[in-house]
Amino acid sequence: MEDTLLMDAADRFAKGEMSSEEKIYFEELRKNNPELDQAVVEQLFFLNQLDGYSNIKNFKASLAAVESKLIGEKFISRSAVSETLSTKGKLVSMWHRYKKDIAVAASIAGVVSIFMATAVSSVHNKNGEITQLVEEFKNEKQKRKNIEKTVIELQEGAKPAVTTTSIDARFRATGFMIDATGNYIVTNAHVVKEAKNHLVVENIKGEQFIAKQVYVNIEQDLAIIKIVDSNFKKLPTPPYTIRKTGAELGEQIFMMGYPKPEIVYEEGYVSAKNGYKMDTVYCQISTSANEGNSGSPVITKNGELIGVITSRETKAVGVVFAIKSANIYRAVNEIKKQKEDEKIKITSAPALSGLSRVDQIKKMEGYVFMIKGN
Repeated sequence: MEDTLLMDAADRFAKGEMSSEEKIYFEELRKNNPELDQAVVEQLFFLNQLDGYSNIKNFKASLAAVESKLIGEKFISRSAVSETLSTKGKLVSMWHRYKKDIAVAASIAGVVSIFMATAVSSVHNKNGEITQLVEEFKNEKQKRKNIEKTVIELQEGAKPAVTTTSIDARFRATGFMIDATGNYIVTNAHVVKEAKNHLVVENIKGEQFIAKQVYVNIEQDLAIIKIVDSNFKKLPTPPYTIRKTGAELGEQIFMMGYPKPEIVYEEGYVSAKNGYKMDTVYCQISTSANEGNSGSPVITKNGELIGVITSRETKAVGVVFAIKSANIYRAVNEIKKQKEDEKIKITSAPALSGLSRVDQIKKMEGYVFMIKGN
């Protein structure tokens, strides 16, 4: 399928414009064409972001019109608006700190609904239009009350309890997420084999979660594990894409891993397209790596994942080998054939492209995990 036709089909599918027959045929193509499937995922992500932005802009415009009308009809004054917003400043700050998923529109609507309720009370519902507006914002007012209750609980120290797993680990390594829906993580096979009793992943916050092995390929030193802990909160789609083609010679890269009990950043470049003794499964990276870096993701400056750190050549300084990212797709295809109950779907979004390195790291660090076991 040509690129133009592919993108057109992905767009029609995302917008629900396909007939039933076309949809069935298209779903079958997605199963057999990873490139098409990735295009559909990215198109859905783009449309959702676009719709969300449009809804917020329209809602803010509506709220601004309501406020202007109330001020114009002298039901409220600009000074009252300023004073109320000032007293609410501390509360809004706490919402941002403790509840990142609270919509800005909900807090704005809550304040406006208070103004309208006060206005209606003072004029005994003389204006039917204002009464209608109050009714339209009733749901937003209830949301505001729920938010205030949550903030009060947080002030009093009643934070939601998160039960985490703690083990006496014999080793430490690294892994990164490839499927946020199913909580699947890529790491090295030799790492998973070290875990005789327990396998645990730890996030950037220090929270630990139980995991199980799903796939192990000793020859390629590649493994896929799955978080099976009910306390783990699912993450959004990973912000990096996983490249299907090989690394380019001289390509600048960076990696993030756990050679010590905190995440560590390293950078370098691709120094050879193949691995030790011309092994095509691997590429050679010029960087530094230590014990604990096994399983670290190798990322390009454009936010593409091109490899997985696997070992360090002890006879040469600064020489590290990485499993090429194309092998991740091969592993997922093998799992689909062997284990029907494991529904792995590589999900990604090009959200790192164009960002500064600091911003790339901030977006990515929540998807890189410490792998521990005993």
